[in-house]
This record gives sequence, structure tokens and C-alpha cells, in this order.
Amino acid sequence: MMFRISALVISVLIFTGCSQPPDDTIRNHTWEEVQQMGGGTITLYYVPSDGFSYTDENDRLTGVTIELVRDFADFINVEFDMNLTIHYEPIEQFSTFYSTVRDASGGVFGVANVTITEERREELAFSPPYMINIATLITHSDVTEINSFEQIPQAFDGLTALAFEGTLHQDRLESIVENHLPEAEMEFAHSNNEIINRVAETNRYFAYVDIYNYWRASQAGASLQRHGAGDESSEQFGVIMPHGSDWAPMMERFFEADGGYVQSDRYRYLMETHLGEELASLLLAEWY
Repeated sequence: MMFRISALVISVLIFTGCSQPPDDTIRNHTWEEVQQMGGGTITLYYVPSDGFSYTDENDRLTGVTIELVRDFADFINVEFDMNLTIHYEPIEQFSTFYSTVRDASGGVFGVANVTITEERREELAFSPPYMINIATLITHSDVTEINSFEQIPQAFDGLTALAFEGTLHQDRLESIVENHLPEAEMEFAHSNNEIINRVAETNRYFAYVDIYNYWRASQAGASLQRHGAGDESSEQFGVIMPHGSDWAPMMERFFEADGGYVQSDRYRYLMETHLGEELASLLLAEWY
């Protein structure tokens, strides 16, 4: 199945300074405004992430979710004969990224593999899901794999929980501490890469990461132990928009076109190109 993508070139403005605050001077047009003008600008906020939103060896911003939103803009341009451009804004901290999109208005989108929850639906609009995630519990490889959470008090004794602040992974770790390791402390990291590096460097931490973070690090030789007993595969990721965004119906239309975006050859190509064939097959298996 081939998803229809034209050769139309989308003009973009790429800002690479990840520490810079969002640019408030950019006009983010609503879908209604874009229809009236025959084009306009949308802003895509993203949290840099290997495989999903990163700068390649040619200094080009790319990745699964970056290309997904580009495909969406291309779809709008072709389907409605528009001239829609994308402005890119990186934000390192997830909590800042989340609140920036939540509090925005107009043509604003966000990608950071945000889990779709009913609580978040009360303050954000979501696209249909583009990936089913597996959250996995990790430690240094010196820790013996546990077969159940009942083994945590002994196996994780003396370890510190390491959380990505503001994510559901923090909630999972807090539950482990409350129910199995009440004396354990919790520290915070500012990126998935920081979590992977700190867990792999020394036998001091336990953490939750998305399976693709673990997979890529493990394939690169990081000293990590995955504890399959802690796997959770009930999460779905979506592109986020401000609550009530009039772009949400267009995003749904894009996902449903030509038999479904996530079932398309184009999406499989993006997953395999940016994540590798093995990991892509593992994640795509949830859709087929």
C-alpha cells in the first residue's frame, strides 16, 4: 500500500539552537485562516530524540515524527492546493514543551512521543495514534533480571529511581517506590539519553524508558538490563495540539487518507529508516 506523497517542496525555517526560548514573533495560522489566505505558517515544537526528531550528518532536521508532520503539511498542500510552511522550535525539557503547546493557540503542533491519556485530552488535542509504545524497566547490567515486582525489594535494594520529570515514566517509578521500595530516593534527568547514560555508567539507578531508547542503547553496547516483568505496552503516542485546535479534524483526515497513514508503505519506510528494521518490526507489529 502506497501513501500518496507528492514531490512538492515544503519551505521550512529550521532553528537549531535548542536552548533558545520559543519565538513568539512567528504567526501560527489557524486552519480557518489558512483556508482564507490559501496558505500560512504552522509551528512544530519538538523534544530532540534519536530516531524521532534529530539532526542528521548533513545538519538536516529529520526523524520519524518530523517527517510525519512534513507529510501532513504536504497532504494539506496537495489536497487543498495550499502553500503551508512549517516553523520548527526545539525544546529540551518535556515539561516546558508540554506546557508551551498546551498554552498556545492557532497552528501549533508538538511531537515528543506524548502518551495519549484521558487526563491530557482535557487540556490538549491529539492526533490519532501513530505508535504503540512499550515502556520498559531498566537497570545496570549487573542487576539480575527480575521475574516479578515482588523481587524488587531485594534486587533493587540501595538503588535510586531516575525519572524524566513530567512523564508517565515518573508516575511508574513513584508507584514502584511507594509499593516496593519506600526508602528509595528519586533523582531527575532532563532527557532520555541522560537516563540511559547514567543507568549504564554505574549500578546506582533503576528507570523507565521507552523500548526504542533501550533498544538503540543496547545495540550500541550500553551496559543495561531490561526487566521484562515491568514492560507496559498499553501506551499510544499522538501528535499534540492546543485544546480545541481547528487543525485536529484535518490531522484526522490525514491519518485516515489512502487506507491509513500508519498502515502505509511510507510510514514503514520512515520507521525502518530512522529506527532500524528490527526495532521497526517490533513496534509496527502492534498495528498489523
